[in-house]
Amino acid sequence: MTEQRWNYLTDMDGVLVQEEHLVPGADEFLGELRANGTKFLVLTNNSIYTPRDLRARLLRTGLDVPESAIWTSALATAKFLDSQRPNGSAFVIGEAGLTTALHEAGYVLTDRDPDYVVLGETRTYSFTAITRAIRMIGDGARFIATNPDATGPSREGILPATGSIAALIERATGRQPYYVGKPNPLMMRSALRALGAHSEHTLMIGDRMDTDVHSGIEAGLETVLVLTGISTAETAERYPYRPTLVVDSIADLVGRTGDPFQAA
Repeated sequence: MTEQRWNYLTDMDGVLVQEEHLVPGADEFLGELRANGTKFLVLTNNSIYTPRDLRARLLRTGLDVPESAIWTSALATAKFLDSQRPNGSAFVIGEAGLTTALHEAGYVLTDRDPDYVVLGETRTYSFTAITRAIRMIGDGARFIATNPDATGPSREGILPATGSIAALIERATGRQPYYVGKPNPLMMRSALRALGAHSEHTLMIGDRMDTDVHSGIEAGLETVLVLTGISTAETAERYPYRPTLVVDSIADLVGRTGDPFQAA
């Protein structure tokens, strides 16, 4: 038996789950990682939910992932702000996933002269809150956004997401946000630190060339593209960079987690 040498970062939606359904083979894949004692983190650009919320969501699909193995753009944003300005203040547009992460990092949430305006995802964007954010940025608050995703899925169709609202604020203020989540490799580096792993021995599994594979390559990781989400084999060819490996789904990695590239 070959010696285990890979750690895993894996996107959630489109890789392990599709909407509220398990991607076939995802449970076997994660079970194999646990059985081998392999370090792994499940990543998501979605800042709405806390790791506890996401654990409950995954459990409903049949996936048992501990809170400690879930890394969100909200957690990465809180870590980044703590490194930049410890115990700072922020005006936040977002949900519990973001506000909880910032509170736990020692941040004060305020609408009075904040150090930062932090924009995350919510299903109920408020025009009043967006207007206040625009005015605060105009008064000197620094502009941070958890991720650049322009749209998100729902049962009724696509919804405007963080990137779309960030574009509105940017147009009104002339100030570009600093995006923390994928494809910023900062998201990967913060996940590696949380995992206690090195990029040389870690690979990223994702369903999107423009976020997952892009950020994985820029963070120095080997990358695996699965075709159960956004990117297809055809659209993947349009990018100037390539993943290390392309597979139909996460099920194709079961039995190969020790070294998926050798088995390919």
